[in-house]
Amino acid sequence: MYLTTEKKQEFFKKYGGDAKNTGSTEAQIALFTYRIGHLTGHLKKNQKDFNTQKALLDLVGKRRNLLNYYMKKDIVKYRELIKELGIRK
Repeated sequence: MYLTTEKKQEFFKKYGGDAKNTGSTEAQIALFTYRIGHLTGHLKKNQKDFNTQKALLDLVGKRRNLLNYYMKKDIVKYRELIKELGIRK
């Protein structure tokens, strides 16, 4: 599998502050970004995989909602996170 538990813990430790802090907004956004990148690469090879396309759209929507929440919560950290992850609006 492309996303192991060690990789997840690495995201949570880097962005959430602790490996067990799985609920932090920053860590969830980073994890969604990684998964979106992986699914995008898969769809470039398999254009007719509509189930993956639906899953990708769902993930993008979830990440967008979290980003909107985080922007309202703390605009400065939001901008830093966007720049660090390479997400453009």
